[in-house]
Order: sequence, then structure tokens, then C-alpha cells
Amino acid sequence: MPARPDAAAVSAPPGRTVLDPPDITRALTRIAHEILERNKGAADLVLLGIPTRGVPLATRIAAKIAAVEGAEVPVGSLDVTMYRDDLRMRPARTLLHTDIPPGGIDDKVVVLVDDVLFSGRTIRAALDAMNDVGRPSVVQLAVLVDRGHRQLPIRADFVGKNLPTSLVESVRVRLAEFDDVDAVTIADGPTDGTTDGTTEGER
Repeated sequence: MPARPDAAAVSAPPGRTVLDPPDITRALTRIAHEILERNKGAADLVLLGIPTRGVPLATRIAAKIAAVEGAEVPVGSLDVTMYRDDLRMRPARTLLHTDIPPGGIDDKVVVLVDDVLFSGRTIRAALDAMNDVGRPSVVQLAVLVDRGHRQLPIRADFVGKNLPTSLVESVRVRLAEFDDVDAVTIADGPTDGTTDGTTEGER
């Protein structure tokens, strides 16, 4: 009887792993502390994750902030689908969920959270989407990975890992909430743009 394949090997994401579960945990912990330091505490903070993987990242960061501050930080989600500038060039997209916390975002310090910062176009769309739901006093950006190759003048305030890449490489973020594993991988060749977890500039 042939040996059963090792479970870890079956579930391992393709490509070269650049962040493993402990790395991701440390990166999010550091981001949480940097957010608190920049804003001198958690007062008026709201975290908005960009679906899909920005949402669980925002939730994890909020939990780490709460563990330090002893107070809950509102977390929501902000769908940018209809605000993207490539709608006419790509197949129809599924609308995702926008969930603004009950207190809203007016006069709040809003931290947008996404998995990967690449071209910057998703963040531009997020800023446009935010105009329709409120007027925060400050908007900051936290990303797990910044892979460079910006097409717009957008910079992250909080970065888990700067990851220099070439344009022929693809970066994939997998999170346990969706993929049963935490990992960031890099592989040769662009993604096809149809699966979750592709970088924001490749979606």
C-alpha cells in the first residue's frame, strides 16, 4: 500500500514561503503597537479591513490593541469593488461586504487594513468608497506586505514586511480564517486574478 502523503505537505501553499505563522503574528503585533504609538492610544480608532483578507487582519490587529489598552476597538469592512478603476477591463466582480461600526467613522481615526500593497489602486478605491460612508479626521494605512511597484502616490503608515519583488512574481497571502493556514508566499508568474488571496494590484 502506498504511503499516505504528509498532511503538512498537502496543505502547504505553493511557492517560497516568506512569512510563516509566527512571522505573521509578530508582524501584526508590531503593527498594533505602532498604531497605538502613532495615535497616542486607541481613542477614536476604527479599523476597516478591505475584503477579503484585510478584514481578518483588521480583526486580529484590533484584538492585539484591546489586549494592550483593555478596550475594544471598532472593526468593520469596506468593499471597494464598485470604486475600482479597472471595472471595464476585468470580468464582473462579486460585490463584497461593507460593514461600518455603529459609531460610524465621522471624526474618527480610521486605519485601513489590507493584505498586500502593490499598485495602490485598491487603496485609492478605498478612499473613494470611504467618502460615501463618512468623513474621518485622519486616515492611515496598515498592510501585512508592501511589495513595491506603486502606480499611484500612496504609502503605507504601518507595514508588516517590505518584500521587494519583480513584476513577474506573484505574492499570495493565506490566512487561517479562509485557507486553514497562515502564510505569505512568493512565486514566479502572475496570478490569474480570479482567486482570493492575490495581491491587490493583481486582482
